[in-house]
Amino acid sequence: MATNSAPEKLVGALSSGLAVLRYLAAASTPVGVTRIARDLELNSSTCFNLLKTLVHERLVIFDESAKTYAIGLGLVELAKGALEQASYARLVQPHLAEIAMRHRITATLWQRTSGERVVLVASADSAGAMRVHMSIGQRLPMYLAALGRSIAAASGLSAAELRSRFSALRWENAPPFEAWLADVEEAKIKGYAVDVDRYVRGVTTVSAAILDGDQSPVMAMSAVGFSGQFDAGSIEALGADLRARAAEISRAVSGV
Repeated sequence: MATNSAPEKLVGALSSGLAVLRYLAAASTPVGVTRIARDLELNSSTCFNLLKTLVHERLVIFDESAKTYAIGLGLVELAKGALEQASYARLVQPHLAEIAMRHRITATLWQRTSGERVVLVASADSAGAMRVHMSIGQRLPMYLAALGRSIAAASGLSAAELRSRFSALRWENAPPFEAWLADVEEAKIKGYAVDVDRYVRGVTTVSAAILDGDQSPVMAMSAVGFSGQFDAGSIEALGADLRARAAEISRAVSGV
């Protein structure tokens, strides 16, 4: 079923508000409420209330002296978030493809979202007949598996704060907190983290965090494969590859 088909019942106020935003986005100069209402065939009072709401939400700005409206920074911020996510995915995709081909695993890129969660924004599969497949848009708790250890290693959180986060996680084969914390400390030294059969039995993940200009983790590259594919040497080689690429991408993201 097409996802862009019109719903059975449209929310009129929302449609009108979006029409106002599109109108202002296309306008070359700020516009007054009377002209907006006339051009969009809206009731003047309704148009005024829509504009007041959009101003309150910082999507539109109001010039008190000229009594005109224009697009606000709030709308730019919304667009920036979507554009950055897409830009990061394009930036990292060639790295994911190379990792997947070289190490015969599934390579993924996870981006931090609200509520201490991450969302899968890009991936690349190996050419192997058997491989782990993950769907774009999948969300996970931020501190889970190898990606969680790599993010925790760069988070600056205390052991007590990490324990609080850890206690909320759900694993198929949960490690003791002390073992998980030791893995986090090891990730600080090595620059990558490893999860073997903990998040999901039979699956190994290796991950390196991507940092912004403040050295805070904003994304993580993670490689996923069946545990039988790996030995100590292949995990170390994969981890070193992820670490080097994550450092390169971190420099691009931070502009340093």
